[in-house]
Amino acid sequence: MDRLLLLGDEAIAQGAMDSGMSGIYAYPGTPSTEITEYVQASKYAGEQQIHRQWSANEKTAMEAALGMSYAGKRSMVCMKHVGLNVAADPFLNSAITGVNGGMLIVSADDPSMHSSQNEQDSRFYGNFAMIPMLEPSNQQEAYEMAYEGFELSEKLKTPILLRITTRLAHSRSGVARREQKPQNTGKIPSNLRQFVLLPVFARQNYEGLISNQIPMEQAAAGSSYNRYIDGEDKSLGIIAAGIAYNYLMENFQQQRLIHPVLKLSQYPLPHKLVDRMLEECEQVMIIEEGFPFIEEKLKGYQAKGTPIKGKLDGSLPRTGELNPSHIAEAYGLEVQEGAPVPGIVSNRPPAMCQGCGHIESYNALNQALREYSEGRVFSDIGCYTLGALPPFEAINSCVDMGASITMAKGAADAGLVPAVAVIGDSTFTHSGMTGLLDCVIEKSPVTVVISDNFTTAMTGGQDSHALGRLERICEGLGVEKEHIRVFRPTRKNIDQMVEIMKEEIAYEGVSVIIPRRQCVQTMKNKKLVEKVKELGL
Repeated sequence: MDRLLLLGDEAIAQGAMDSGMSGIYAYPGTPSTEITEYVQASKYAGEQQIHRQWSANEKTAMEAALGMSYAGKRSMVCMKHVGLNVAADPFLNSAITGVNGGMLIVSADDPSMHSSQNEQDSRFYGNFAMIPMLEPSNQQEAYEMAYEGFELSEKLKTPILLRITTRLAHSRSGVARREQKPQNTGKIPSNLRQFVLLPVFARQNYEGLISNQIPMEQAAAGSSYNRYIDGEDKSLGIIAAGIAYNYLMENFQQQRLIHPVLKLSQYPLPHKLVDRMLEECEQVMIIEEGFPFIEEKLKGYQAKGTPIKGKLDGSLPRTGELNPSHIAEAYGLEVQEGAPVPGIVSNRPPAMCQGCGHIESYNALNQALREYSEGRVFSDIGCYTLGALPPFEAINSCVDMGASITMAKGAADAGLVPAVAVIGDSTFTHSGMTGLLDCVIEKSPVTVVISDNFTTAMTGGQDSHALGRLERICEGLGVEKEHIRVFRPTRKNIDQMVEIMKEEIAYEGVSVIIPRRQCVQTMKNKKLVEKVKELGL
């Protein structure tokens, strides 16, 4: 087959398609978004009728992928690390149901929080669920793991967690493809109670999951992705996981590495290989991107007393992205410093785009709230979160997807009235609707501002499930029609906007304000422009 220059995300997508994937399910989230976008743009995926539409959120994506697996087809679900929190319920239970068709769960972690709220490490979720995990060290392995992962999933009858990080997801390398496989023929499970998690069946399945741990570890021990590279100097052994192995070897392009190295890219931990290193080496250094996952396990189970170096003892930093310089310093090599970054390309704070509708919405909101005390605006995840920064300084929270509405409700319950929530159209349909329903049920004095820009803007302009539906959704949830107010957020409309906001903020009940204006970054999207015209928005 041919060779392609691919991002790590794209390599996963290509590997999955070449392995006979029938469907990919996802909600956009950096650094995982490009996996689904690559499949959506693929002519081959269209010809093979591979499902590739965005889901409302990560939980619905996980459940739909599990449904495709139930039907005997190979499915993949993709998300960023915090998205795995949203999908945790079906994720953990899928380990107990097992699979019928192969199922891969891709979680893209974001060390350094480039575009995230935390530095969560998805390997702890995989360990919690007791399922196998794959962690590629480069783009070729990312392709291979996606390609071979479905077969491993079907062999072990379990979902597989494929964990990547930002640097691998968003860097390119040459990738050699393999022969394309046909899609599975659909078939329902031979055991029609396999996916029925009533306690009587779930207990049986759980016993099966426990007994399956031995085959899972045997698969890891025999995996080509895990290998023990011997070295003559046993004063130090190195365990390098995933992309950290790549970082390690970057320091030894001009010189030979004389210490034993255990490369780990498939879990659960292959204890025989780990034990060998602990027995042979005087001390062991653990190099891993993210949390000290392996390091904590080794400190917990090894009885030999071999000193362990890594993140817990300060040999490597516990925050931010790992890089080759960190490893060189921990190893005792001279750190190669590049030229200083010129001021013209130094980091600058992010800002809203010129002409963004959120700008005028915040200007109006600030004016409408002048007569009240500060600290009563709860925001959500999206471009509009930049409203926390100067010159707006308009919002007071940003915790997780959908939290704006429920936090505003809780604050109102505590007596902070009025309370205002700011949320985007895509985030609202992701996880804001249930919070609004709570407000309606209790007639909470909360004003919800749904900034409708017709797209999932922060992650690149993907389709929004809210397009053309917001008023009907809010009405259906019980918001009174006269308290669903829509306007176009422009500078010339500022007086009207302020007046509407003042009226609804003063209302002692649930109100929804929808500032509606297309994201300026999607103006060249002809399909979206036509759709907006068709809907009369």
